[in-house]
Amino acid sequence: MLKDKVVLVTGGSKGIGRGVALGAARQGANLAINYIGDDDSAIQTVTEIKAAGGKAFALKGDVANPATASDFVQAAVEAFGRIDTLVSNAGICPFHGFLDMPHEVLLQTTQVNLLGAYYMCQAAAKQMVNQGRNKQGHSGSIIAVSSISALVGGEYQTHYTPTKAGVLSLMQSTAIALGKHGIRCNAVLPGTIETDINKDDLSDPAKRAYMASRVPLGRLGKPEDLAGPVIFLASDELAGYVTGASLLVDGGMFVNLQ
Repeated sequence: MLKDKVVLVTGGSKGIGRGVALGAARQGANLAINYIGDDDSAIQTVTEIKAAGGKAFALKGDVANPATASDFVQAAVEAFGRIDTLVSNAGICPFHGFLDMPHEVLLQTTQVNLLGAYYMCQAAAKQMVNQGRNKQGHSGSIIAVSSISALVGGEYQTHYTPTKAGVLSLMQSTAIALGKHGIRCNAVLPGTIETDINKDDLSDPAKRAYMASRVPLGRLGKPEDLAGPVIFLASDELAGYVTGASLLVDGGMFVNLQ
């Protein structure tokens, strides 16, 4: 499905990014992984991608820095010759109350989640435009990991939810701006997925049980649950006429109003 395609994943060493990267590798893709923080996790992810039959490398960098985007795209082109898909996944969510929200927390969350996605999408799109369309008439696919939080509020996420709504809006606008170049732009909106971001929050048994009870499918999500939807959107064969779309991946939580 993604045989020999070049897929870039930001925040790809852990959580959703890692689940998507491994899923893409199993479909034949070669991976470029952006990460920040733990080098061991990045090395392990690259090792598992290679074990699945794909080529891979990891490049450390903060997506909040515009230079990281151009460096990441350039490294992928040098390694693989082109890029086919960007999965803009990197994000943070330090839970905090609204009335005493530190400026630094608000600023960092906005810079990483929204501006980081913007920089990465822009850099990837420039490369896709420059390399031109493939035999099927496509230049590339950009998929941003937004959140169910783009559609609902959160008492301790007043800094986070606007950034995820912004990411969703970014995909809608870039779908218009880049469609003429043969680039498709879509968003996936995960529900409650067990990652390092919410590990502490879900360590409370009562909170965990409540969150699971809201999901019609009866369980919280896992990072690998995002792989299939992202692979679908990345595939020109399966989703070649899909752009500007948003796909909830939440086990049905959003529609459960009980």
